[in-house]
Amino acid sequence: MKWYADRPGVVVRQIVTDLLVAAWVYAWIRAGFWVHSTVEKLGVPGAKLEGAGISIADNLADVGGKVGRVPVVGDQLTRPFSGAADAARTLADAGRQQQELVGTLATVLAFAVVALPLALVLLGWLPLRLRWMRRAGLASRVRQQPAGRDLLALRALAGQPLDRLVRLGPDIAQSWRDGDAEAVDALAALELRSLGLRPARR
Repeated sequence: MKWYADRPGVVVRQIVTDLLVAAWVYAWIRAGFWVHSTVEKLGVPGAKLEGAGISIADNLADVGGKVGRVPVVGDQLTRPFSGAADAARTLADAGRQQQELVGTLATVLAFAVVALPLALVLLGWLPLRLRWMRRAGLASRVRQQPAGRDLLALRALAGQPLDRLVRLGPDIAQSWRDGDAEAVDALAALELRSLGLRPARR
Protein backbone atom coordinates (compact mmCIF):
# COMPACT_ATOMS: atom_id res chain seq x y z
CA MET A 1 0.00 0.00 0.00
CA LYS A 2 1.04 3.57 -0.60
CA TRP A 3 0.48 6.07 2.19
CA TYR A 4 0.60 9.33 0.25
CA ALA A 5 0.49 10.57 -3.33
CA ASP A 6 3.42 11.79 -5.42
CA ARG A 7 2.01 15.16 -6.39
CA PRO A 8 2.72 17.92 -3.79
CA GLY A 9 -0.77 19.39 -3.86
CA VAL A 10 -2.42 16.01 -3.27
CA VAL A 11 0.10 15.11 -0.54
CA VAL A 12 -0.61 18.34 1.34
CA ARG A 13 -4.35 17.77 1.09
CA GLN A 14 -4.02 14.18 2.33
CA ILE A 15 -1.78 15.12 5.26
CA VAL A 16 -4.07 17.98 6.31
CA THR A 17 -7.10 15.69 6.07
CA ASP A 18 -5.38 12.97 8.12
CA LEU A 19 -4.40 15.49 10.79
CA LEU A 20 -7.92 16.92 10.92
CA VAL A 21 -9.42 13.44 11.28
CA ALA A 22 -6.94 12.60 14.05
CA ALA A 23 -7.79 15.87 15.83
CA TRP A 24 -11.51 15.15 15.38
CA VAL A 25 -11.16 11.68 16.95
CA TYR A 26 -9.00 12.99 19.80
CA ALA A 27 -11.43 15.85 20.54
CA TRP A 28 -14.45 13.54 20.73
CA ILE A 29 -12.62 11.01 22.90
CA ARG A 30 -11.68 13.83 25.27
CA ALA A 31 -15.31 14.97 25.21
CA GLY A 32 -16.37 11.45 26.14
CA PHE A 33 -13.99 11.40 29.11
CA TRP A 34 -15.24 14.85 30.18
CA VAL A 35 -18.87 13.71 30.06
CA HIS A 36 -18.01 10.57 32.03
CA SER A 37 -16.14 12.57 34.67
CA THR A 38 -18.88 15.20 34.94
CA VAL A 39 -21.73 12.70 35.29
CA GLU A 40 -19.78 10.64 37.83
CA LYS A 41 -19.73 13.69 40.12
CA LEU A 42 -23.44 13.11 40.59
CA GLY A 43 -22.47 9.99 42.54
CA VAL A 44 -20.72 12.00 45.28
CA PRO A 45 -23.91 12.38 47.38
CA GLY A 46 -24.44 8.63 47.10
CA ALA A 47 -20.90 7.99 48.35
CA LYS A 48 -21.45 10.31 51.29
CA LEU A 49 -24.78 8.64 52.03
CA GLU A 50 -23.16 5.21 51.94
CA GLY A 51 -20.32 6.32 54.20
CA ALA A 52 -22.70 7.94 56.68
CA GLY A 53 -24.97 4.90 56.73
CA ILE A 54 -22.10 2.52 57.37
CA SER A 55 -20.69 4.76 60.11
CA ILE A 56 -24.06 5.10 61.86
CA ALA A 57 -24.75 1.37 61.58
CA ASP A 58 -21.35 0.50 63.07
CA ASN A 59 -21.79 2.97 65.95
CA LEU A 60 -25.31 1.72 66.73
CA ALA A 61 -24.18 -1.88 66.60
CA ASP A 62 -21.32 -1.04 68.95
CA VAL A 63 -23.65 0.74 71.40
CA GLY A 64 -26.15 -2.12 71.15
CA GLY A 65 -23.42 -4.60 71.98
CA LYS A 66 -22.47 -2.66 75.09
CA VAL A 67 -26.09 -2.21 76.19
CA GLY A 68 -26.69 -5.91 75.69
CA ARG A 69 -24.33 -6.64 78.56
CA VAL A 70 -26.74 -5.06 81.05
CA PRO A 71 -28.17 -7.87 83.24
CA VAL A 72 -31.82 -8.93 82.81
CA VAL A 73 -32.98 -6.12 80.46
CA GLY A 74 -29.97 -6.15 78.12
CA ASP A 75 -31.73 -8.01 75.28
CA GLN A 76 -34.73 -5.68 75.37
CA LEU A 77 -32.54 -2.59 75.31
CA THR A 78 -30.55 -3.95 72.37
CA ARG A 79 -33.54 -4.26 69.98
CA PRO A 80 -33.99 -0.54 69.23
CA PHE A 81 -30.27 -0.19 68.46
CA SER A 82 -30.33 -3.26 66.20
CA GLY A 83 -33.35 -1.89 64.32
CA ALA A 84 -31.71 1.50 63.89
CA ALA A 85 -28.48 -0.15 62.72
CA ASP A 86 -30.43 -2.12 60.10
CA ALA A 87 -32.09 1.10 58.92
CA ALA A 88 -28.68 2.75 58.61
CA ARG A 89 -27.40 -0.21 56.54
CA THR A 90 -30.43 0.17 54.26
CA LEU A 91 -29.46 3.82 53.85
CA ALA A 92 -25.91 2.79 52.98
CA ASP A 93 -27.22 0.30 50.38
CA ALA A 94 -29.32 3.07 48.81
CA GLY A 95 -26.20 5.24 48.53
CA ARG A 96 -24.25 2.38 46.93
CA GLN A 97 -27.04 1.70 44.41
CA GLN A 98 -27.16 5.38 43.52
CA GLN A 99 -23.43 5.34 42.79
CA GLU A 100 -23.78 2.26 40.60
CA LEU A 101 -26.62 3.88 38.67
CA VAL A 102 -24.62 7.07 38.16
CA GLY A 103 -21.58 5.04 37.04
CA THR A 104 -23.66 3.16 34.47
CA LEU A 105 -25.24 6.40 33.24
CA ALA A 106 -21.81 8.05 32.93
CA THR A 107 -20.50 5.16 30.81
CA VAL A 108 -23.56 5.09 28.54
CA LEU A 109 -23.53 8.86 27.98
CA ALA A 110 -19.78 8.91 27.31
CA PHE A 111 -20.18 6.09 24.78
CA ALA A 112 -23.09 7.90 23.12
CA VAL A 113 -21.00 11.07 22.77
CA VAL A 114 -18.08 9.21 21.15
CA ALA A 115 -19.98 6.59 19.10
CA LEU A 116 -21.37 8.72 16.25
CA PRO A 117 -18.18 10.71 15.49
CA LEU A 118 -16.09 7.52 15.55
CA ALA A 119 -18.65 5.74 13.36
CA LEU A 120 -18.35 8.55 10.79
CA VAL A 121 -14.58 8.02 10.72
CA LEU A 122 -14.63 4.21 10.72
CA LEU A 123 -17.46 3.81 8.22
CA GLY A 124 -16.97 6.92 6.11
CA TRP A 125 -13.44 8.29 5.92
CA LEU A 126 -11.34 5.20 6.74
CA PRO A 127 -12.72 2.88 4.00
CA LEU A 128 -12.13 5.60 1.39
CA ARG A 129 -8.61 6.22 2.68
CA LEU A 130 -7.74 2.51 2.65
CA ARG A 131 -9.25 2.09 -0.81
CA TRP A 132 -7.08 4.90 -2.16
CA MET A 133 -3.98 3.43 -0.48
CA ARG A 134 -4.61 0.02 -2.07
CA ARG A 135 -5.35 1.47 -5.50
CA ALA A 136 -2.39 3.86 -5.40
CA GLY A 137 -0.02 1.15 -4.17
CA LEU A 138 -1.09 -1.22 -6.94
CA ALA A 139 -0.90 1.50 -9.61
CA SER A 140 2.53 2.53 -8.34
CA ARG A 141 3.79 -1.03 -8.78
CA VAL A 142 2.07 -1.58 -12.12
CA ARG A 143 3.50 1.58 -13.70
CA GLN A 144 7.01 0.11 -13.33
CA GLN A 145 6.15 -3.09 -15.22
CA PRO A 146 6.62 -3.51 -18.99
CA ALA A 147 2.89 -3.87 -19.66
CA GLY A 148 1.95 -1.46 -16.92
CA ARG A 149 1.08 1.40 -19.26
CA ASP A 150 -1.39 -0.80 -21.12
CA LEU A 151 -3.08 -1.92 -17.90
CA LEU A 152 -3.34 1.62 -16.60
CA ALA A 153 -4.70 2.82 -19.93
CA LEU A 154 -7.32 0.08 -19.89
CA ARG A 155 -8.22 1.00 -16.32
CA ALA A 156 -8.60 4.64 -17.34
CA LEU A 157 -10.92 3.72 -20.21
CA ALA A 158 -13.04 1.59 -17.90
CA GLY A 159 -13.20 3.89 -14.90
CA GLN A 160 -12.44 7.52 -15.70
CA PRO A 161 -15.31 10.01 -16.27
CA LEU A 162 -16.23 10.58 -19.91
CA ASP A 163 -15.44 14.30 -19.79
CA ARG A 164 -11.83 13.55 -18.84
CA LEU A 165 -11.51 10.93 -21.57
CA VAL A 166 -12.95 13.27 -24.22
CA ARG A 167 -10.31 15.89 -23.34
CA LEU A 168 -7.66 13.44 -24.55
CA GLY A 169 -9.23 13.43 -27.99
CA PRO A 170 -12.49 12.34 -29.65
CA ASP A 171 -10.92 9.12 -30.97
CA ILE A 172 -8.97 8.17 -27.83
CA ALA A 173 -10.63 4.74 -27.58
CA GLN A 174 -9.90 3.93 -31.23
CA SER A 175 -6.34 5.16 -30.84
CA TRP A 176 -5.92 2.86 -27.84
CA ARG A 177 -7.32 -0.09 -29.86
CA ASP A 178 -4.86 0.70 -32.63
CA GLY A 179 -2.00 0.55 -30.11
CA ASP A 180 -1.10 4.24 -30.48
CA ALA A 181 1.74 4.76 -27.96
CA GLU A 182 0.81 8.40 -27.33
CA ALA A 183 -2.80 7.46 -26.60
CA VAL A 184 -1.69 4.69 -24.24
CA ASP A 185 0.66 7.09 -22.47
CA ALA A 186 -2.06 9.75 -22.16
CA LEU A 187 -4.58 7.27 -20.73
CA ALA A 188 -2.04 5.80 -18.31
CA ALA A 189 -1.05 9.31 -17.19
CA LEU A 190 -4.72 10.20 -16.68
CA GLU A 191 -5.26 7.18 -14.43
CA LEU A 192 -2.12 7.91 -12.41
CA ARG A 193 -2.95 11.61 -12.17
CA SER A 194 -6.42 10.81 -10.80
CA LEU A 195 -4.66 8.97 -7.95
CA GLY A 196 -2.16 11.79 -7.38
CA LEU A 197 0.71 9.76 -8.88
CA ARG A 198 3.30 10.76 -11.44
CA PRO A 199 3.66 8.84 -14.72
CA ALA A 200 6.44 6.29 -14.88
CA ARG A 201 9.71 7.51 -16.33
CA ARG A 202 10.58 5.94 -19.64
